[in-house]
Amino acid sequence: MREKLRPAARRQAQTGLMLAAPVFLGSGIFFLLPFCLMLRYSLTFGIGGFRFVGLRNYREVLESPAFQLAAVNTVRFLAVGLPLIMALGLLLALLLRQKLPGAGLLRRVLLLPMVLPVASIVMLVQILFAGPGILNGLLEQWGLFPRQWLNGPESFWVLVGLYVWKNCGYNVVLFLAGLNMIPEELYQTAELDGAGPWAKFRFITLPLLIPSLFFGFIFGIVNSFKVYREAFLLGGEYPAQSIYLLQHFSNNNFRNLNYQRLSVAAILLFSVIFLLVGLLLWAQRKTET
Repeated sequence: MREKLRPAARRQAQTGLMLAAPVFLGSGIFFLLPFCLMLRYSLTFGIGGFRFVGLRNYREVLESPAFQLAAVNTVRFLAVGLPLIMALGLLLALLLRQKLPGAGLLRRVLLLPMVLPVASIVMLVQILFAGPGILNGLLEQWGLFPRQWLNGPESFWVLVGLYVWKNCGYNVVLFLAGLNMIPEELYQTAELDGAGPWAKFRFITLPLLIPSLFFGFIFGIVNSFKVYREAFLLGGEYPAQSIYLLQHFSNNNFRNLNYQRLSVAAILLFSVIFLLVGLLLWAQRKTET
């Protein structure tokens, strides 16, 4: 019987490999090969003839004031924006679960930024926060001095608000789905034992919501590195110092044809994302065990 199954299993495996071959080929051409070339650029110098220089390019990039500014701003943005969308998303999901009046309308409003084009959102922000914009007009009417919302330190908080507004809806839907999967019997049993709202949240809701929180954290990290589109549309290639991000550094080096610094910045950014995701996976496994 086993001898009859082996040819069938072998044919099935061959068919699977044939179907997966285009995926492997595409991944090798469009991901693995460019990564190897990028690694080569980061360790060499020159365009026509490459000369191996070791880690000199990495040292120059790490000592660059532009890279240091971009790295600090990126870490600062991640440290501020990510906790905000996680906390606000969880709070709104808990409120929507109570089936309050207007919950359906609020859910649609939260999802609206996800389907709007980025350029339209940035145009709306510019109408509100530009020098002669609506907000400065209101400040002048109230006898206050106008602010440079898009060309000064305040532009960082404008970008954070835009990031939270655009990505919070996804976390709300994700957390709400996780909350709806928690059996109601657990809360009823806890109430019989005299547990209060905080105890139920701490010992029932939060532990069972960890998978949803994990995915929300991952997508939050990824989307925080994609906020360059909004920052570029708000401030251009050389925006205010408070929103000069790692993607600006990489884009400017690409325009200057400095492939060595561009490759180093890309590898460092990839390493940071890989490390963050790895730490999250390790933390999730620790909590499950």
